[in-house]
Amino acid sequence: MNFSGPVLVSIATYLLMLVAYRYRSKLWFHIPVMSAIIVYDICMPFYLYSTRDWYRRLIEQEEIFSMMIWTHVMLLITLYVLYALQVIAGRQLLKGNNNEAREDHAAQGKGILIARALVILSAMMLVEPERPVEAVALLVGG
Repeated sequence: MNFSGPVLVSIATYLLMLVAYRYRSKLWFHIPVMSAIIVYDICMPFYLYSTRDWYRRLIEQEEIFSMMIWTHVMLLITLYVLYALQVIAGRQLLKGNNNEAREDHAAQGKGILIARALVILSAMMLVEPERPVEAVALLVGG
C-alpha cells in the first residue's frame, strides 16, 4: 500500500472523526468536526480530478475495468448516502428529543466509521506511485 498526501490527510481526518465520535455528547465539538469532515470528503474527488491524469490511468492503462476501482466508487457512494441520512437524522435530533432519530443517527454513525475506513483502505490500494520504476525495483528486490 502506498501513502500519498491525500491519503495521509484522510487518515488524520479519520482519527479526528473517531475523537468526535467519542465525544458526541459535546455538540460544540462534534457537529463542527463532523461537518468539516463531510465537506472534506465531498471536495476530495474534485481535488483529485484536478490534480491527476485520469484519462491516462483509466482509459489508456485500462484501469476502468479494475474491480478495485469500482469497489472504491461503490464504497464512496455508500459513504455519501450515509452522510445524507446522517445529516437528516442529526437535524431531527437538534429540533427535539426524537428517540427514533437518535437510534438512526447512532447506527448511521457506526456505518460511516466502517464505510470511511474501507474507502481510505481502498484508496491506499489505488494510489499510483510517483516513481513507478523505483517502486517496481523495490518489489523485485533491486
